[in-house]
This record gives sequence, C-alpha cells and structure tokens, in this order.
Amino acid sequence: MNTIKLIAAPAINTWADGQNLLKIANDAEIADQSLDGVEAIELHFPKFTDGRAYSQATALRRRKGFTGDIRATGDVLVDQLVQMQRCGFTSAVLREDQSLEIAKAQFTQYSGFYQRHPEDRVQGRDEREGFAKDAKGIQK
Repeated sequence: MNTIKLIAAPAINTWADGQNLLKIANDAEIADQSLDGVEAIELHFPKFTDGRAYSQATALRRRKGFTGDIRATGDVLVDQLVQMQRCGFTSAVLREDQSLEIAKAQFTQYSGFYQRHPEDRVQGRDEREGFAKDAKGIQK
C-alpha cells in the first residue's frame, strides 16, 4: 500500500509550479471528470463528518485508473488518515490544530483491518464469493 504525504496547514501551497492540478467539488460526479493531462487532484473535506471525498478518491483510483497525487484538504483530522490512505489519497493537508507527529504515528497503530481492501484479493476466492470483475480483473 502507498504511503501518504502529510502536510501541516501553514505549508498548504506545496503544489509544484506548472503541475496540472484539478480541484474537484465535493458533490461532483467522478464519472463526468476528464483527467486528460491531470497530474494531481485536490479533494476537499468541508467537515470531518462528510465522507464524500473518500468515495471520490476510491472512484478515481478504481474506476478512472488515476495514478497521480490525490490530496485531501479542508477539515482533515489525524484519525482519518489511515482510511484516507486505504481509499487512495497520497497526500493530506492537516487541519491547523492537528499534530504532524501524532498524524505520523497513526500508521503504526494498526496491523490489520476487518474490511478487505480491494487490492487484497485471494486467488479464486472472489469468483466463488460472487464478486464480478471487469476485463482488467478489477472488482466491480
């Protein structure tokens, strides 16, 4: 699984000059987004209780095949980071009152998960359990 780059709120403007960045609204449909030439995508959490950006990140990775940086911004708390990483985020700008040190420690607290990650497939098991796959072998 990829690691997630953690960014303190004061350093929010860390995009590389000339990088083709797409900011996607929290209520936008990912299927409608053109990703031609896009190198990085910013998904915003207006409130920490609003989880739509998790779904957007998952859709960008699994349905659209996006391989660039997906950054979480807005009301980003340290206890959201592990789930963000599992959904496909590669960087996160922490809310100003969140500790960078505590955030880094989140990734060492859990050795496993109850929910299976889409990339953690067992050979043949998905077919027996009725999970359909597309032509690329990606679970639908």
